[in-house]
Amino acid sequence: MRGAVLALCAALAAVPVNAAVPATVAVAFDRSRIVPVLAEGEADRTTHRPVSADDPVRIASISKLVTALGVMRLVDAGKLDLDRDVSHYLGWSLRHPAYPDRSITLRMLLSHQSGLLDGDDLYLIPLGETLQQRLADPRVWDPAHAPGSGWFHYTNLNLPVVASVIEQVTRQRFDVAMRDLVLAPLKLDACFNWGAGCSAGAARRAVVLYRANGAVARDDLRGTFPACPVFTGPDGRCDIWTYTLGSNGALYSPQGGLRIAMRDLARLGQMLARRGNGFLSARAYAALTRPVWRFNGRNGVGENGLADGFFCAYGLALHTIGSGAAGCRDDLFGDGRSRIGHAGDAYGLKSGLWLDPRTGRGLAFFTTAVADDAPTGRSAFFAIEESVVERAGRVPFR
Repeated sequence: MRGAVLALCAALAAVPVNAAVPATVAVAFDRSRIVPVLAEGEADRTTHRPVSADDPVRIASISKLVTALGVMRLVDAGKLDLDRDVSHYLGWSLRHPAYPDRSITLRMLLSHQSGLLDGDDLYLIPLGETLQQRLADPRVWDPAHAPGSGWFHYTNLNLPVVASVIEQVTRQRFDVAMRDLVLAPLKLDACFNWGAGCSAGAARRAVVLYRANGAVARDDLRGTFPACPVFTGPDGRCDIWTYTLGSNGALYSPQGGLRIAMRDLARLGQMLARRGNGFLSARAYAALTRPVWRFNGRNGVGENGLADGFFCAYGLALHTIGSGAAGCRDDLFGDGRSRIGHAGDAYGLKSGLWLDPRTGRGLAFFTTAVADDAPTGRSAFFAIEESVVERAGRVPFR
């Protein structure tokens, strides 16, 4: 008996001190119901606060879809045209240096067909620099593919351009415009980059993002908003009052900086399940969700530069999965059904908002502390995402 106890003690001593159950939350929904189905792990490992469906998390690239909703609201209001040269809105000429005769439009930017590239995280533009300066860097342009040529390259940098357009048209800072256009109308306690929109209570409930090794990656807020909500330069200065609207749409992270709880993300999913009724016109909903690009085996790559079967159909910052097309490995749910939504992947977090537009049923989820080299599963999605979806599906939806 004593030997068994000693063996157990030795095994426990071998467990890394930072080992912990990743924070994982999943919320199922349909057009009328929202049901939390998974909530495990800790939102904050320092305080051991359990995670819940009401805790906001940096949701990564699902933010792109929410940014697109703001664009479509402005399209409905007659303030934006998806096919107009964005130079008209920006106030300066945006051109691909290798294809100066080609206009770049919001439709191209939102569908990742603009010719822009991320380079070495060049979409992160600190306070004090401008989008126009960054886009003068030849590294952010794909020399082999013209804007609107049908070539898809998933690129974060498209969204700061879109955010700058939103600022110019609304004459509001991006985070404030998104609050007024999307978050407040849907009654969501959410915000971009801890800017306008989130309550003090949301900051107290924030999910801390951890790396797989236990290191803090983002949002260790300790219950308060950060002193500076934006990305600053080497000097660390946070002179937000000097910012000129429209000059740097990257500041409030339109590509990945939305903080939102899964219950609220499910509410947003319900709006899409209802085909935007009461929020978007039928025309805007159709433009948003209808794929404008489809993979044919040789006409596009993902963020990793590979055609790995992950992206097979894409609308305006809205991803269609389960396409069943040749060369596609995009069936996250493994049931052959087509779904719309978006995935997120940043700072150790994997997330998803997916719904079947025919049935109106969907799932909003995230899981944290995932290693950068985590394995994919039977699909091109990560095995941990497939596991969350599979476990969420075991819970009766009542």
